[in-house]
Amino acid sequence: MDESKDKHQVLNKQTNWTTLFIYQKSEVIYQLSFSFCDRFIHLYKDRTRDQIIQAARSCKQNIVEGLEDGVTSSEMQLKLLNVARASLMELREDYNDYLKSRHLRIYGKGDLEYEPMVNFCRYHNKLDDYKDFFETWTDEEMGNIALSLCHIIDKMMMSFLEKLEKEFITEGGIKERMYRARTGHLNKQDERIKQQDERIKQQDERIKYLESENARLNTLLSEANNKVANWEESYNNLKERALKAFYSQKDEIESLKAEINRLRAEEAPIDN
Repeated sequence: MDESKDKHQVLNKQTNWTTLFIYQKSEVIYQLSFSFCDRFIHLYKDRTRDQIIQAARSCKQNIVEGLEDGVTSSEMQLKLLNVARASLMELREDYNDYLKSRHLRIYGKGDLEYEPMVNFCRYHNKLDDYKDFFETWTDEEMGNIALSLCHIIDKMMMSFLEKLEKEFITEGGIKERMYRARTGHLNKQDERIKQQDERIKQQDERIKYLESENARLNTLLSEANNKVANWEESYNNLKERALKAFYSQKDEIESLKAEINRLRAEEAPIDN
């Protein structure tokens, strides 16, 4: 399973099936089967011809359709690839029947042809590696090449199906992926709403704090204004008392001066 795959992804990644060895070898087995039937099985006298061609075609086409359907449905992908494998088993049985019914050899371990044939089929995947031999191989050689390819494709498909099965068990089908994607989206929306609510709550708390500070400062300002007003009143009272005392003392001084001047006048000698 791809660890980097987005857990909220709905559609599976499109597979480039032309690069897969199972597809490339299935194309070989189809073209080989068509050529085999064209050379060695009578067009009208043996129904095996149509069965071999259809089984080979079904294997290839169901691989393509399965990989395409896998974009939206893992379940359908598994079903179609199993159909492809079933067609491959049918094809292998047809080749076995052809070789046995005509008393031709089926190569096995120990036969001189076996190892070179298996290695050729194992390490060559593309049609270009085979098609030049389609007109030169005998029916025995082509039949054994076909059996070897069927065996190799089957093993590759089993490994591929096991991988897809694990992914299906882990990730589920499209309904599960859609549910995860939808709930993931809603969870993100809920998280954004919670974050927005938290920001609003913080702003409200900030506003309340500023309002409280404003009220406290207004109280301090009012107290300061009262003190200033009291100081002004005290100052005016002191000023008034000081002026009153000043003018009172001034009148007394003037009165004393007049008394002194009078006494001086009375004590002055009289000129005879």
